[in-house]
Amino acid sequence: MNASLPTAEALRAALAALLDGLPPTQAAQAVDRLIASYRGTTPTDAPILRDRSDVAAYAAYRMPATFEAVRSCLDALREAAPDWCPATHTDIGGGTGAASWAVAGAWEGQEPRTAVLDWSEPALALGRELAESSGLPGLRAATWERARIGVSPAPAPTDLVTVSYVLKELTPKDRAAVVDAAAAAQAVVIVEPGTPDGYDRIIEARERLIAAGLSVAAPCPHDDACPIERGTDWCHFSARVSRSSLHRQVKGGSLSHEDEKFSYVVATRFPTGPARERVVRRPQIRKGQVLLELCTRDEGLKRATVTKRHGTLYRAARDTAWGDAWPPAEED
Repeated sequence: MNASLPTAEALRAALAALLDGLPPTQAAQAVDRLIASYRGTTPTDAPILRDRSDVAAYAAYRMPATFEAVRSCLDALREAAPDWCPATHTDIGGGTGAASWAVAGAWEGQEPRTAVLDWSEPALALGRELAESSGLPGLRAATWERARIGVSPAPAPTDLVTVSYVLKELTPKDRAAVVDAAAAAQAVVIVEPGTPDGYDRIIEARERLIAAGLSVAAPCPHDDACPIERGTDWCHFSARVSRSSLHRQVKGGSLSHEDEKFSYVVATRFPTGPARERVVRRPQIRKGQVLLELCTRDEGLKRATVTKRHGTLYRAARDTAWGDAWPPAEED
């Protein structure tokens, strides 16, 4: 594979090659069954991905969405700490390595040394196979280690830890152990589904990270309590994902894309410049004005109306997306 391909394109090509020869019906059935397992309410005590066919189908279905969600979180980290770059990275519960692909492409020209930890040997084996076909030196050099997440000894010291779509699978005790282990890193990125219960797990993780001495770099503009009243709303964001033919077959849709909803927290042990305000809902563009729902450093949640009379700020507001920092850097 051409190493000059952007990471997202490289991942799509690797997944397309993975599904080559796998009957579409078999792949779709595997994905349906696995989705049902993941949507269950009881944390698992055994790997959900049991064999290569499970792993191949689910990787093709879920890796692009996980990749885009984690990449959005890493963008927020880079905005808050533009001069920081990790030398080492540990992907806890990384499965087939979607978050590691995102990390590999996050810092241009610099790929951290990555270790992927997971308890599913088939997932690790397939992740290694995909990484070796990536053409990305950092991914190809990654280590893939079997570990019982939340139970095995804490991972080796590292600069960056990612924990993506893992906490739901764990008992409360194991969730706490994973977050506490992650908190030893210089920077931590935790991602969960953009659902009310996913947001609850992110808030719990956020509180543990702050108690461990880290500061929030994103999405929050502060380390104070979240201003959203629990049970009435939840904080989440969205990433655009290109749909494969498998996505369209499983979901019965025809669109070329879908939006992955996710909740997240990024916390660090070094100083950062968090957004002064964060756009927490999709901006509403109306004639001559843009309505922005914001989480702010000093005023909690608020709505800002930006009109044509604001000049360059109005033009910036029209280009602002859900999840972006506000105001734009040049207007700050």
